[in-house]
Amino acid sequence: MDTLDVELGPRRYPIHIGAGLLRQAALYGEATQRPLRLITDEHVAAHYLPVVRETLRLGDTQVLVLPAGEATKTLASVERVMDWLLATRLPRDGWLVALGGGVVGDLAGFCASIYQRGVDFIQIPTTLLAQVDSSVGGKTGVNHPRGKNMIGAFHQPRLVLADTDTLKTLPPRELGAGLAEVIKYGMLGDAAFLGWLEENLDALRRLDEAALRYAIRRSCEMKAAIVAQDERESLAGGAGPRALLNLGHTFAHAIETYTHYTAWLHGEAVATGLCMAADLSARLGWISTDEARRCEQLIARAGLPVRPPAGMRADDFRALMSLDKKVASGKLRLILLRRLGEAVVSADFDAAALDATLAHYSA
Repeated sequence: MDTLDVELGPRRYPIHIGAGLLRQAALYGEATQRPLRLITDEHVAAHYLPVVRETLRLGDTQVLVLPAGEATKTLASVERVMDWLLATRLPRDGWLVALGGGVVGDLAGFCASIYQRGVDFIQIPTTLLAQVDSSVGGKTGVNHPRGKNMIGAFHQPRLVLADTDTLKTLPPRELGAGLAEVIKYGMLGDAAFLGWLEENLDALRRLDEAALRYAIRRSCEMKAAIVAQDERESLAGGAGPRALLNLGHTFAHAIETYTHYTAWLHGEAVATGLCMAADLSARLGWISTDEARRCEQLIARAGLPVRPPAGMRADDFRALMSLDKKVASGKLRLILLRRLGEAVVSADFDAAALDATLAHYSA
């Protein structure tokens, strides 16, 4: 098992990474001494709810099983969770447990942030995407028909427990979606890690334990370091270090909104968004065309889409990107690559270059 900490002063918390962790009660720390409620979805419940219930000694009324999928990440689900927490009388010192992927983690974390003005929660991510990204850093929230993650709060977990055994039951699409976020870390902050991914992608896709543990740890190390610098994405008016984690995401969120959060997984949209960000960076002369192609080839090798949905046009991207949270004073800010392994936030990019990228990917 590997353990690293997210350094946030009195809100510091550990990330445990390894195989067979769900059964290790000692790793749950203070949670075993608290009143608990657990939220999961129907897919995860079929595989991992029994062992977690046994480890944490949870009764039937302490568990809520929700439908799986991005369509659950809504205010209607928040209301359902609130009704359940009130009906089962979770006290102020109680904790929520999020057992599942990014949807469950984001929803449970947001509910924890607003129930009785905030209760503690822990993340038990069961997808690769959640283990390397969404479970770490305290961003919680739900979607709105007009935009992805437009309703939310910063609320840090007390613990992240990433059991790599849970990845064995992931469908191939879900594994690929997680690999998109792993590739993102190499592109934005560690060119050597990007090279390692090129060499070890096949091992990751066949769920090699050592390769998975290293990829998850390195991804979490990078995210934890950035979150420690800029926890609430508040530095430089939202253009500080934490914004770099959104490489490719402005394009991706437009794709998800366009498809009504149903046809594409988040990581699949991120994959295409990364290709578009690399393409634009090359058109600006910041990276070479060969480097942009290198990123796209790696993403394609991971079994991920490298083009937007059929029928999505440049005007669709422009309209939906204008609603992005990174728009400030009417100007769109994008995370782009100054070089491979170094991302920057820019609002001063050449508009004609963006038009060319949108036209290329809408052809």
